[in-house]
Amino acid sequence: MLIIALEGPSYAGKSTAIRHLRHTALGSRAFVSDCYVKHIVHRDDIPPARTDSAAAQLVAFERFMEIEATRVAEVAASGRQFVILDRSVDTLLAHAYALDALFGYGVHHQLRDRLKTLSFLRPDHTLYLDVPTETLHRRRKTADHTAAESEYFLHEPGFLRHARDYFVHTPRRPVTRELTVLAADTGPDDVAQAVEALVTFWTR
Repeated sequence: MLIIALEGPSYAGKSTAIRHLRHTALGSRAFVSDCYVKHIVHRDDIPPARTDSAAAQLVAFERFMEIEATRVAEVAASGRQFVILDRSVDTLLAHAYALDALFGYGVHHQLRDRLKTLSFLRPDHTLYLDVPTETLHRRRKTADHTAAESEYFLHEPGFLRHARDYFVHTPRRPVTRELTVLAADTGPDDVAQAVEALVTFWTR
């Protein structure tokens, strides 16, 4: 079964692209799994983006891996030709990589070792939507989310830089078998069309 993941910073256009794919011919052939946080019913139960210790970061990882186990079971039961993931375990590793760089937690290598003992979905293709910081801020403002998220850690320059480095520059490869970086600073419709073209190519 072919597994395709979409990655990128918050407001990069992943959800818009996946929503578009659901309404194409690809949508009827694919099993689509939403982002980890959408699997958590109560907002207060979502682990904080900025954990306050290495121990808390490890706990957050385990919480999300519980969701990953559910994803694995759902994919196995789906019988679909291919899978589209809104974020994959590489999101969890990129997050830990960034927090290691910012706060010295030193947990990234522990999480990679932990994955060896856990069941997870390893993407065959990962499409990383690469968007400049100023564009991300503008999209968030346009979505009118700035008031509700006045301190938005996921858009702090240091976090964005290090999380991007995990996918684009880190000497240690992401989990995915193949990574494609797509410049996604154009309009959401254009990005969605570009994603559709790549997914169509990979699944033909």
